[in-house]
Amino acid sequence: MVVLTYLGLLAVTFFIGRVIPVDPALAIVGDRAPEHVVQRVREELGLNKPLVVQFGLYVQKALNGDFGTSVLTSNSVAQDILKTFPATLELATCGILIGAGLGIPLGVWAAVRRGGAADHAVRVMGLMGYSIPVFWLGLMALVLFYAKLGWVGGPGRIDVAFEYSVPRASGLLLLDAALAGEWEAFGNALSHLVLPASLLGYFSMAYISRMTRSFMLNELSQEYVVAARAKGLSEARIIWRHALRNAMVPLVTVVALSYAGLLEGSVLTETVFSWPGLGLYITNSLQNADMNAVLGGTIVVGTIFIGLNLLSDALYRILDPRTRARS
Repeated sequence: MVVLTYLGLLAVTFFIGRVIPVDPALAIVGDRAPEHVVQRVREELGLNKPLVVQFGLYVQKALNGDFGTSVLTSNSVAQDILKTFPATLELATCGILIGAGLGIPLGVWAAVRRGGAADHAVRVMGLMGYSIPVFWLGLMALVLFYAKLGWVGGPGRIDVAFEYSVPRASGLLLLDAALAGEWEAFGNALSHLVLPASLLGYFSMAYISRMTRSFMLNELSQEYVVAARAKGLSEARIIWRHALRNAMVPLVTVVALSYAGLLEGSVLTETVFSWPGLGLYITNSLQNADMNAVLGGTIVVGTIFIGLNLLSDALYRILDPRTRARS
């Protein structure tokens, strides 16, 4: 199923690249290039061959990590993605830690206090997270916390003064600065990260808390909860040791997909905060008709979703012994 899913992803991206009104050869050489130059480039790219042959070459290159050359940067797309993805990874990881770290306890609290003030407060927070446009909230947060109060750093990952003071070993600025002992640069990078990560964390928290509440309400209505209460177990143990443990099985998929959604680039957030990650790279490439970069980024996003789905399936076997018994 994974192989078929990945082939389907490659097929979709391939045919999207062929049906859009952008000639890859013209995008490389320009509109004013002589016809013989355009034809030579088309031959080099294999665009003069049948679609089946083109698709076979496309799959072969994609499996080897060759997504072509970016017209915008003149670098290989794979090289650009390796350069921009660590920024997205750092931002998304902090965002999901905030979202899951707050969303799961809030969802449990809302389920336990169903119909009460706490439940309504959590549901309103979740509704706001679904309703407020990301770009608007990001701009308002920048105006308030950066421009007015000066509590956090502004757009970008780090100030220009620290741009070259941190050796880029992993591409994760916080980790690289800590390993190099550049604590002033670490604090500066953290101040830039706080606002976009909190914004992403809030939106993922809205979804995770809602789903946690739903799963917990289902578990708290089960017979084993009634039996546990009849045995005299404490309410805290019933909730956290039994009900939440069973709710974690479907919740793993929710958290994994939320993380994948953040890793796909968080396009609007990265655009608002000028965060040099995968989302901003794909957006700039799309605006400049750089389809090699757009399709390469799309394949990477799809691969992330497939990989995290596999990871959640593996975690199922750890959290739910019944799945191991069936296999």
